[in-house]
Amino acid sequence: MLTSTIAIVAGFVVLVWGADRFVVGAAATARNLGVSPLIVGLTVVGIGTSAPEMLVSGMAAWQGSSSLGIGNALGSNITNIALILGLTAVITPLRVRSEVLRREFPLLFAIMVAALMLMVDGHLGRLDGGLLLAGMAVLLYWMVSLAVSGRTDALVGEYEAEMPQQMSTGRALLWLALGMALLLVSSRALVWGAVNVATLLGVSELAIGLTIVAIGTSLPELAASVMSALKGEHDIAIGNVMGSNMFNLLAVLGLPGLIHPDVVPELALRRDYAVMIGLTLVLFALAYGFRGHGRINRLEGALLLLGFGGYQMLLYLTEQPTVSGILQ
Repeated sequence: MLTSTIAIVAGFVVLVWGADRFVVGAAATARNLGVSPLIVGLTVVGIGTSAPEMLVSGMAAWQGSSSLGIGNALGSNITNIALILGLTAVITPLRVRSEVLRREFPLLFAIMVAALMLMVDGHLGRLDGGLLLAGMAVLLYWMVSLAVSGRTDALVGEYEAEMPQQMSTGRALLWLALGMALLLVSSRALVWGAVNVATLLGVSELAIGLTIVAIGTSLPELAASVMSALKGEHDIAIGNVMGSNMFNLLAVLGLPGLIHPDVVPELALRRDYAVMIGLTLVLFALAYGFRGHGRINRLEGALLLLGFGGYQMLLYLTEQPTVSGILQ
């Protein structure tokens, strides 16, 4: 247990730092190639902050633990909304001004419905995974098109302020390669430790993916959202969560199906997917702003955090029969 715990903790630390280096290197490389800040922010940075989930999900599927990858995808989306946005709003109330983000809400709903239709038969196969990853490619194309036509959007100035300092292409490529290498090594260590802990505690790999792994791999989004909000860049804080949730449903959920087709746990659909949809609807109601700019105040942020705590309690209670059976 001690060795597995050390692997998890060390994996998280290296994963977060590796993701940061990957984002810095990728963003600097793209900027040196003349890519606009809005395109870099919507695509390169979005993929970079979701890289931990993607690598962990792919590594888990490679090792035959697809349930952990599925739990990571769904759990990360729940964590992004309830924990990350909740905590960020408690620290500083969030305003939603960007028209780009308001257009992303319906797209996120469409992706959630499409992913659910692929998994409702209780199986996530290679065709399902391929379709989800194809959707990821379409999403990236749409985001680039949106960035090209949305130069006056509120996000432009915020992303320009967040671009890394001037860096040579050689150094940027070095950080990019180092970040990717660290992500690969740390994700492997993290998955190994998480699977061992699940076995020793007698809980399902799905539950570990929904809790420990999901929270740990969401740390880059947490750091990015809090720092952006403190700087007054509220659209980036919301945009990090929106983009990450779409990437999770398409890439992070698609990788297990493509690499290691497996059965979708019934609880993942009946409990976790339902919670994810419910929280997304709550986010829509809070942030859309039907009569003007949307806003998530401190009280609403606290309620999101309370909802996250309630979800963790639900997971604990539904896993109790399994744990009790092991102890007996």
